[in-house]
Amino acid sequence: MRKKTAFISALLSLSVVVAACSDDHDGHDESMNDEDMEHGEEQTDSDHGDHEEDMDEEDMDHDDDHAGHGGGSREDVESEASQEPDSMNENAEEGLMVENTKNVTRISEDDPVSFSILASQTIWPATHKQNQPGTVILAPVDSWQQSLAALTLVHHPNDGPVLYTDGTVSDEVINEIERLQPKGNSEGIEVMVMGDLPAEEMDKLDGYSTEQITADDDAEFAMLVDEHYAEIVGHLPESVIVGSSDDEAKLMTMTAGDWISHMDEPLLYVDADSIPDATAEALEKRDGEASIYVIGSEKEVSGEVEDELGEYGNVTRISGDSPAELSIAFASFKDEETGFGWGIEKPGHGLTFASTETPELAIPGSPLAHLGKHAPMIWLEEGELSQPVYDYLARLKPAFENDPTEGPYNHGYLFGSTDSVSFPVQGIIDERMEIVSLSGDDHGSH
Repeated sequence: MRKKTAFISALLSLSVVVAACSDDHDGHDESMNDEDMEHGEEQTDSDHGDHEEDMDEEDMDHDDDHAGHGGGSREDVESEASQEPDSMNENAEEGLMVENTKNVTRISEDDPVSFSILASQTIWPATHKQNQPGTVILAPVDSWQQSLAALTLVHHPNDGPVLYTDGTVSDEVINEIERLQPKGNSEGIEVMVMGDLPAEEMDKLDGYSTEQITADDDAEFAMLVDEHYAEIVGHLPESVIVGSSDDEAKLMTMTAGDWISHMDEPLLYVDADSIPDATAEALEKRDGEASIYVIGSEKEVSGEVEDELGEYGNVTRISGDSPAELSIAFASFKDEETGFGWGIEKPGHGLTFASTETPELAIPGSPLAHLGKHAPMIWLEEGELSQPVYDYLARLKPAFENDPTEGPYNHGYLFGSTDSVSFPVQGIIDERMEIVSLSGDDHGSH
């Protein structure tokens, strides 16, 4: 009985203590409120400074929670974007029903002829006069050298797609020309044929005004394209790109395709160790004033050839150790004196991506440098992202300070099916092109 009485007495004592503490706390709050009202306007910045120092540690911890969602500075954003994803979702392709993602448009076809038609339809909807092409260019799929050089003709006033021929003009290609209803260039030419085609294949084009360029070799063909374009536009461009026509240099030289589709500078060919007569003839027309841009390393175009090119004007080499590195160097390059080059080093641009395993797709995809986002091409080594590409995408990573609707924005075009460039690769490119907040909170307040 005495134990029970003692327990009850203890509880009563504890209740009194708690009540007293509560009264004291309430009194303290009331006195603090009065004091705050009297001195609220007298608080100094130093009062907040202590609070901010305490908060800084919390903010740092909070920023860590946002890893993968931007950063606190441009450097943070780029550092994060230059790294491979630390984990991949193996279920991302399960039940997949899309080919395009929010920041990447895929032209999903691996057959070069069919791809050229899809690229044409993507770039030239041809729904009305303003988006119909002037001249359709038919190029041989079995000669990358001639098809590549022909891209100079994509530019105005031809303003038209490259459709592949494979020794024949397929019914699908004829149907695409019919769909496009080319308006003709300044000379009324509706279809230009690059290289030889059998007479029966040329007969398929009887309903159109045509012109054909043929040559005995690739260097002569490139010279004739240069000459023909100069006749159409009425002047000879001073700037030229020089690349190797050797098959071993294919991926490197093809890097020039988007630029010559975008601007009027032509591509001329050299061999690894010599300058063909046709190329020398084309350069001589510039009267020693040519601005010559050699594309590729000395493995593709030797130092001796570079020195010889100096006889025709000023020579600048744009080099890279791999196709991906060269494509990035070319997309980044800008000659401020002549205006030659993309000079893309900041966010707010389009890019096209082609696999080194399906390089033929890059040629009919090149007119995306002429219309749309005016995008240079970046090589994906065997369809994969290499570290140089990660680093370049990091430099171009879009980020906003206040409002994501103000941009800048990037957009990518991917060439080939998921057999050539996988959906996970597309997903990474899409994420690296997504705009993020410099503050690290992404779109939380929007």
